[in-house]
Amino acid sequence: MNSARRPDRSGTDLAATVEQAAAQLLALWGRAQQAVGTRVSPSQLQALTIVHRHGQINLNGLAAELDAMPSSASRLCDRLQAAGLLARTASPANRREVMLALTRDGQRLLTQAGDSRRRELAQVLQGMSVAGREALLVGLAEFNTSIERSAGGAQQERRA
Repeated sequence: MNSARRPDRSGTDLAATVEQAAAQLLALWGRAQQAVGTRVSPSQLQALTIVHRHGQINLNGLAAELDAMPSSASRLCDRLQAAGLLARTASPANRREVMLALTRDGQRLLTQAGDSRRRELAQVLQGMSVAGREALLVGLAEFNTSIERSAGGAQQERRA
């Protein structure tokens, strides 16, 4: 009888493996950010990414997506604006509402960081077998779908 423990592919072992891969991915993200010499913190880069995804977003919307207080998000935006990466304008619909958008320099920084991340990822993926890459692609697609379903359910619960 084999006393070697088989990995639990549906529970705790799988979650630990995904957690380890996520930690490696975060380290890769950090290396890619350093490679382009970004002068922003990870939270500032996250804010720029959120603004980019929306095109324009108000300060309260950004704070909600960052899971931060509006005052904290405002200070973060102060630093990004001072660095020339973010522009603030009054909303045409409500002059008291502040709208945020990337500047050209902000867009350039995100493009450079994304290019660097993709180069780092491509190098890692080339070290995998074709079958491993294909399995990863299928698994990540299902993972993303599951996260979207979970996030949608959580948002509905918060609104209720």
